[in-house]
Amino acid sequence: MQAMILAAGFGTRLLPHTLIRPKPLFPILNQPLLLLTIKRLQNLGFDHIVVNCHHLRQQIVAAVHGLAGVVVQEEEIILGTGGGLRRALGLLRDEPLLVSNGDIYHNVDFLQLYRHHKKSGQPVTLAMHDYPRFNSVTVKDGKVAGFSNVVDAAGLAFTGLHVIDPAILGEIADNDYSCIIDHYRKLLEKGVEINCYRTDGCYWTDMGTPEDYLTLHAGLLTGTIPCWQEIGQVDRPYCISQRADLGAQVEMNGWASVGNARIGAGSHLERVVVWDDVRVPAGSRLIDCIVSSNSIGYP
Repeated sequence: MQAMILAAGFGTRLLPHTLIRPKPLFPILNQPLLLLTIKRLQNLGFDHIVVNCHHLRQQIVAAVHGLAGVVVQEEEIILGTGGGLRRALGLLRDEPLLVSNGDIYHNVDFLQLYRHHKKSGQPVTLAMHDYPRFNSVTVKDGKVAGFSNVVDAAGLAFTGLHVIDPAILGEIADNDYSCIIDHYRKLLEKGVEINCYRTDGCYWTDMGTPEDYLTLHAGLLTGTIPCWQEIGQVDRPYCISQRADLGAQVEMNGWASVGNARIGAGSHLERVVVWDDVRVPAGSRLIDCIVSSNSIGYP
């Protein structure tokens, strides 16, 4: 089985943190989301995985270097979801392709989605759910009927997970920016059916804002959000790297995730995520924030 992880975006809603790391490499309990997603796919039998990258792409290239079955597609210009998939056409096998956005954390069953697509006989299957914040897709009789640019309470939301037959990518302009949703609109106009796979009841977040990122950690560290087995054993509510250097009388409250960082003596950490290679000055008071660099205190 084959998959592609879309990891080329700028992550502008997560600035300034995405000036330091591309969003797919944001740590989830001190482990890069991209590497966890790759491991999850491989554990399910996906043995050919393409990862595209553009923004801070050298970091992604380094992160996946040497991973068996993983191919990196570096994009000198931003190609979008459609253009990135079209560029990958020469790297793909003649079999269904599972596509995942590189910034989502969820417990959707990849294999069930993949099998549903193969059984449906349709060239495209989108994983959809009722998520009022993003509901903008019209679905009728189990098929996608249209895509809107506005939220509609009567619609469903696209999860960023889809399975496609690679042949549908041939009509997308090569080496040019395009959105895969625009291509799906054109397919609908031609009478091509797009299948809908419902994932209601599954946990999902696109980790698109600092609030989303902190909420995900809060749930993982309080047990209200399911934790991928690929993460391994998690110490709750404080996930502290074994390489972290905590000074004397460091206080923690609520929950915290601390990577390979140095926390100065007498600091107070409350509902925070501290990345690797950060030095927190002694006596700092950090609450409800991401600490991604030595310029501490980002919301």
